[in-house]
Amino acid sequence: MFQADGAEAQAEAAEPAEEACPELVPIETKRGAEEDGEGSSGPGAKIPVTIITGYLGAGKTTLLNYILTEQHSKRIAVILNEFGEGSAVEKALAVSQDGELYEEWLELRNGCLCCSVKDNGLRAIENLMQKKGKFDYILLETTGLADPGAVASMFWVDAELGSDIYLDGIVSVVDSKYGLKHLTEERADGAVNEATRQVALADLIILNKTDLALEEDLNRLRMTIRSINGLGRILETQRSRVDLRAVLDLHAFDALSGISLQNKMLRVATAQPHLDHSIVTVTFEVPGNAQEESLNVFIQNLLWEKTVRSKAGQCMEVIRLKGLVSLRDKPHQVIVQGVHELYDLEETPVSWASNSARTNRLVFIGRNLDKEVLQQLFATTVLEA
Repeated sequence: MFQADGAEAQAEAAEPAEEACPELVPIETKRGAEEDGEGSSGPGAKIPVTIITGYLGAGKTTLLNYILTEQHSKRIAVILNEFGEGSAVEKALAVSQDGELYEEWLELRNGCLCCSVKDNGLRAIENLMQKKGKFDYILLETTGLADPGAVASMFWVDAELGSDIYLDGIVSVVDSKYGLKHLTEERADGAVNEATRQVALADLIILNKTDLALEEDLNRLRMTIRSINGLGRILETQRSRVDLRAVLDLHAFDALSGISLQNKMLRVATAQPHLDHSIVTVTFEVPGNAQEESLNVFIQNLLWEKTVRSKAGQCMEVIRLKGLVSLRDKPHQVIVQGVHELYDLEETPVSWASNSARTNRLVFIGRNLDKEVLQQLFATTVLEA
């Protein structure tokens, strides 16, 4: 894993809360069933983590409450860090002592685990891994104004944490009625607004509350989302009711994603910005073999040094990077992943066909992106002569 100097993951300590709520069973009282066998994740198995993000009121907490209370035959640990009104689960978890919110792990009747936590979730996950074997999946909710890229970096930076878990994907929930307003909101300082950044980083976009929006407005919202993120899948729903099979096991950050990424990238078209300074998706394909050292320099100049500029002289800001490249002496396709300043190169299980030409396909999501400049720079500095 490559990261810019000074990138760190910080977490505050959280203290355990008193046991409460008769409708939920404190997990500490059921340790005897911890190794009950069927479906249990073994002590050596890594646990996938999916980040659930979305603007305020989009419905992500409703989605997680639905997962926690429905009978779906899955054992999922959900970490909540913000609470709304009217939810029995949320009220039960908002356990406080002397006005402070503490962490509390509880096991629900459907086999799921739930945690209320005040910090950024890293400490919660570390504590949760002590209960490894009782669950098969972790869903981590971010606050409505959070940058999911910063949360995702925790799982790349923390090597010790990475030995137990892996990042499976980023899911962004969008409000169908107000989503367009949130996505097109301009900041006085010219910065990218939170809703747009969340969509840009997502591997799956859940378009929620579709019953509350007119079809004309929905079409505009779909076009806007696709212009921002041309790679992520869009799933439409009402009241945050989704098929969990569409949300889990995305494999968006590991070598397995290279198998499906090839077909996805063939369908991605370079989109036009919906605002002059908005985030867009650009993609290009260049045949030949890339030199690994030169590829690292190319990516680092983009993500770290920020020395790559458009023809208009604007600094290109890359938020998400994905690609499949051909490296000399590598028999398999290599997947390139990047989120903000972090990036990684990993060989996939997909071999290059002996009777076809090798090629490099890259997708960039960000601001001030210039396809012609990126493609020419890649071809002249990264490819073998």
